[in-house]
Amino acid sequence: MPTYSAPVRDLQFVLHDLLGIAGSAVPGYDEMDRETTGAILEEAGKLAEQVLQPLNAIGDAQGCRLENGVVRTPDGFREAYDALREGGWLSLDADPEYGGQGMPYVLETAAGEIFASANISMAIYKGLTHGAVSALRAHGSEEQKATYLPKMIEGAWSGTMNLTEPQCGTDLGLIRTKAVPNDDGSYAITGQKIWISGGEQDLTENIIHLVLAKLPGAPDTTKGISLFVVPKFLVNEDGSLGMRNAVTCGGLEKKMGIHGNATCVMNYDGATGWLVGEPNKGMRAMFTMMNEARLAVAVQGFALGEVAYQNAVGFARDRLQGRDVTGAQAPDKPADPIIVHPDVRRNLMDQKSVVEGARAFALWGAMLIDRAHRTGDAEAEALISLLIPVLKGFLTDKGFETTVLAQQTLGGSGFTKEWGLEQFVRDARIAMIYEGTNGIQSLDLVGRKLGHDGGKTVMGFFEMVKAFIRENEGDEDLGRDFLDPLKAASKDLQEAAMYFMAEGMKNPLNALSGSYDFMHLFGQVCLGLVWARMAKAAKIALASGQGDRAFYEAKLATGRYYMARQLPATGMHLARIRSGAAPVMTLDAASF
Repeated sequence: MPTYSAPVRDLQFVLHDLLGIAGSAVPGYDEMDRETTGAILEEAGKLAEQVLQPLNAIGDAQGCRLENGVVRTPDGFREAYDALREGGWLSLDADPEYGGQGMPYVLETAAGEIFASANISMAIYKGLTHGAVSALRAHGSEEQKATYLPKMIEGAWSGTMNLTEPQCGTDLGLIRTKAVPNDDGSYAITGQKIWISGGEQDLTENIIHLVLAKLPGAPDTTKGISLFVVPKFLVNEDGSLGMRNAVTCGGLEKKMGIHGNATCVMNYDGATGWLVGEPNKGMRAMFTMMNEARLAVAVQGFALGEVAYQNAVGFARDRLQGRDVTGAQAPDKPADPIIVHPDVRRNLMDQKSVVEGARAFALWGAMLIDRAHRTGDAEAEALISLLIPVLKGFLTDKGFETTVLAQQTLGGSGFTKEWGLEQFVRDARIAMIYEGTNGIQSLDLVGRKLGHDGGKTVMGFFEMVKAFIRENEGDEDLGRDFLDPLKAASKDLQEAAMYFMAEGMKNPLNALSGSYDFMHLFGQVCLGLVWARMAKAAKIALASGQGDRAFYEAKLATGRYYMARQLPATGMHLARIRSGAAPVMTLDAASF
């Protein structure tokens, strides 16, 4: 059976050595010293290791079941959810005005990684409510916020997001769900939604659905979509639960992975709902929580890579096969552990360097969200909006790839259920699909984000990289191992951006055909940047003579590996981008 140990030491390194959150001017960060964050993450780790992780395989084996309209979650899930609720983990960064603890989003993200690694199906229930709370907090009326937010933040009620329908996913302008006004100011919601995570479950006493629908006469495009709050049970004026609403679960999806999370078909048969925000502005309301939701999915991707890597390392240390080509390393045993073999080391280093770089990238992104929300920093808002499709698309692609590499480390054992690696592979696959497929992320990056504000934000990113290189070029070791590779990779990214600017107007297909490679090229540069920053932080720590020397030396070695073995992929992506649309689009559709 697989095991999991929360990477609190590495999370602390990123939060404090790299990001320096305690010394930041972001409101609330001054309370986040090492002792405080360490205590919080240690407690998250205990809950993850002792309660959530032991249920992960159980949830996968049992799945959810629909009985007389009620979804039953796997054995132990309700008790685990109660433990999350009682521990305050559902309200960590929520608004204190409605019962939340008001901690920074960066800490919520760090704890979220731990929970996702331990039990992704359970973590999804938690994350859905977080997104619904964000949307209601930003766009709900005062009455709606007072009615729903306290119970949702407490965890007594949960939340969902209802977007997709059988005939449409990405193109939400095609939705058919209707909202007809009632005389009392409410609306009758009628339609069907699919793939609704947590749409029905037995963990909470009420479920607050946020539903996209169209008003009568609304434009038949995304500009005609409105957002409605539709509770499973209507709420009385005194806050107690009233009659059951006309919303039911019509079935459960049979899925490749995340079996412990209920993915529902939801039927709305004239259900009572209330408009959230302005008519025909539903997409704007939904996009309020998109940055956080997509960052959370990015975290899920590498969080599964982390737990898979941990189990791959354990196997590689114990599994005896063959002898080291330089001489026996365990002469008292019939063979050496496979971790001595170069190809196994390569496999493990690929996993380790990606996961640790991804963690730093994601927490940096969460810090930008905090800066934008807590200080009104427009530059931080613009930068995280640019980086979100890279975070979501690149990190979930690499996270899935990491779980496959970990599975490969185990050989035949990785293909069997007993060792658990095949579950990590199956569970990680969804992160590349939901919250906007990764192909859509790449199109968003190139088609919308890259040229936003005349390209000012991406040019600012390039200048950020150049400034870091200039500030540290006096350090020869850092320059040789980190700055030079980063400079070369950044040049590839800039050339790709210039290609799009030159060719995109003449033939948009040239840009769109290279969008996926651009997303990965951008992701590689971002990981190169955070690895260079981590290397500098590790060198400073070593020079001070404080802390765990072996930890910092391992950090430098892992970073050097990434810069030498992973970052050069930017050249490949640039070559693909420069090939234009012809190799992609020449073949006639009928010839496939």
